[in-house]
This record gives sequence, C-alpha cells and structure tokens, in this order.
Amino acid sequence: MQSQKINSNTTKKATTKLQMALMVLGMVFVAANLRAPLTSVGPVISEISESLNLSKVLAGMLTTIPLLAFATLSGFAPKVSKRVGLERLLLVSLALLTFGLWLRQWGSVASLFVGAALVGIAITVGNVLMPAFIKKSFSNNVGTMTGLYSVGMNLTAALAAGFSIKLGQVTQMGWQGSIGIWMYLSLFAFFIWLPQVKGRKAQNVNVEEQYKEPKVNLYKSKLAWSVTLFMGLQSLLFYSVAAWLPNVMYSWGMSMEEAGWVLSYIQFAQLPASFLGAVIAGKLTNQKMLGIGIGLLFAIGFGGIMIFKTDYIVIWSICIGAASGLAFSVAMLLFVLRTNTNTQAIELSGMAQSFGYLLAASGPPIFGALFDITENWVYSLGFLMIASFALLYFGMRSGEGVVND
Repeated sequence: MQSQKINSNTTKKATTKLQMALMVLGMVFVAANLRAPLTSVGPVISEISESLNLSKVLAGMLTTIPLLAFATLSGFAPKVSKRVGLERLLLVSLALLTFGLWLRQWGSVASLFVGAALVGIAITVGNVLMPAFIKKSFSNNVGTMTGLYSVGMNLTAALAAGFSIKLGQVTQMGWQGSIGIWMYLSLFAFFIWLPQVKGRKAQNVNVEEQYKEPKVNLYKSKLAWSVTLFMGLQSLLFYSVAAWLPNVMYSWGMSMEEAGWVLSYIQFAQLPASFLGAVIAGKLTNQKMLGIGIGLLFAIGFGGIMIFKTDYIVIWSICIGAASGLAFSVAMLLFVLRTNTNTQAIELSGMAQSFGYLLAASGPPIFGALFDITENWVYSLGFLMIASFALLYFGMRSGEGVVND
C-alpha cells in the first residue's frame, strides 16, 4: 500500500512537472508570435510600397492598423475570456493569427490591409491575456516569467527583422515570402498551446470574486493614466522604429539587407534588457530611476542617429534596444505592481493597452507624414526624441504607489 502511495505521488509530481513545462513552452511560443509578424514588415516596406503603389503614409498604416486593433479591442479581451476561458481564447487567437498572416501576403492591397487587421486582432488577445496568464500560473515567479516572456517575444522579433529580406530571396517570393512565412510559426504555436485547453479545464477569471473586491475607478486615477501613457509612449517609439528605421537607413545609403539588420541589432539588445529589467524591477521598492534611465537611453539613441546618421549605428541601436527592452518589461510589470488584486491588474492592463496603443498607433503615420512634408528624416527622428522625454516623465510618475491610494 505504501509503495502504491509513493508511486502515485511520483506520478503526480511527474505530471505536475510536465504540465509546468508545457505551460512555460506554450507561453514562450505564444510570445514568439506577438511581434515577429510586425517587425518583419519594416525591412520590406519600400518593396511593398513599390509593388502596390502605396504612399509612405498608407504604408505606415500596415503597422498602424494592428495598433488600432490593440487600442479598440484590448478592453474586450478580458470580458470575452470570462465567457470562453483564457486558455481557449488564446488558442482561437493563434488560429486567427495564422489565417491573417496567410491573407496578408496574398498580394493585393485589400488582402494586405484586411490581413493586417486580423493579425492585429489576434495579437491583441495575446498582449492583454498573457500577463494575466503569467500572474495566474506563475504567481511566485512573475518577474522571471515576465522576463522569459519578453525574451521569447523579442528574439523572434529580431530574427524576423534581420532575416526578412533574406527570407524573401530564399523563398523567391519577395516581400510576400518575407511577411508570409511567419504563419508557420503561429500554426506551430497553435499545436504547442493546445494542451492548455485539452489537458485541463480552461480557467476563467472568477466573476464572483470580482464583485467582492473593492471597486476602483481607474479612469479617475492619475497613477493609472501615468501607467497608460508610459505604456503608450514606449509602444509608439518601438513601432515607429520597427516601421521606419530600416527605410531611413536605406535612404541614407545602406543596402536593404543591412538596413534590416539595424532593426535586428535593436531587437537583440532588447533580449538581456527585457529579461533583467523585469527581474530587477520586481525587486525594487519603486521604479522611478528605471523610468529616468529608459527615457535617457532612448534620447541618446535617437540623438546619435540624428547627428551621425549611419555612423556608429550599432551603438545607437544598442541604446534604443536596451531602452525598449527595459520599457516593455517594466510596462508589463506595472500592471501587477501598481494594483492590489488580480482583477485590478487585468483592468489596468486593458485600460493601458487600449488607450496606450491608440496613442502608439499615431506614431508610424506621423513619422512618415513628417518626412513627406519636410523630405528630411531628421524631423521625424526629432518627433521620437520629444516622445522619449515624455516617456521619462511618465516613467517617473508611474514608479510607485497603487491605483486605489
């Protein structure tokens, strides 16, 4: 009898370890699909524009459309997850992402933009729900798992940017191969995530608990708005860079492939910064100094490019990448650190990502429009410099306290 109990306990431990491994693997592969479909566009945006006769502002909409989806739908994702289950909704989003990526590379203006919208809708679900999944599943290791989540996202984003041109050449499909190949990654992630739905009953947010918690009106909280603006500005900077920096470098004399790798330098610099930033930020009593450091790193990077253009570009790329990695991981952690309950964290995540991405969506078209008006990229980069100092300010404002103080 005792032997059977030991065997039973051993089996349970092995099952628990397997479930934990599948959760971590699933989390990483979902994260791998949340930026690569967007960063793969920047290096080939000129090729897309020439192929389909798009203006720079319209080309910038390829990045803006997903951001508008983030802005308009982020508030709905938690509500839908209560009905269908968090894990199940994430599985549906991966299926939608695969279809959107297939449609986006079809070769017409209509399919390009409809596909971009579907990609944006699918990524919205992952953006909002994955922090909640991490908080629920890894409550004792939120900082470490947030860092791992960020690394998974940024690593594939870097590879997508760096190999975008090469993938088009290898597949002999040009820009369609560059941005279409990522549907295979999302399809693979679908099957990796499947055990989260089949292996256990999808867990919903406990609605009864929600009504027991004290209500907090986030829209009247200055701290909540500071977190929202920090989230929005760091996204505006990242997506503006992802959409346009390769094009800027190309117009200043780099080859298209070299220009694509500039974005990869930024992405690779994000990897250690996003992981360490999440771990460090989780251990600090407040994150004010991190907010200041992030803003200054962005400003140094953009200032260096404005002054030296393609010279020393690796240095400026590292500054921007480190700032972006820190900013993203800190933004994700602020949803947890600035709230007292899980429900408040989800609501703050929805608010910050909804209004934050609405702000971020203005970045790529403004960047492109400033060049169309002035025919000088320095003015576009100056716009990002101003945004960097605004980020510094709201980073300080978001650095301590909780939303119901």
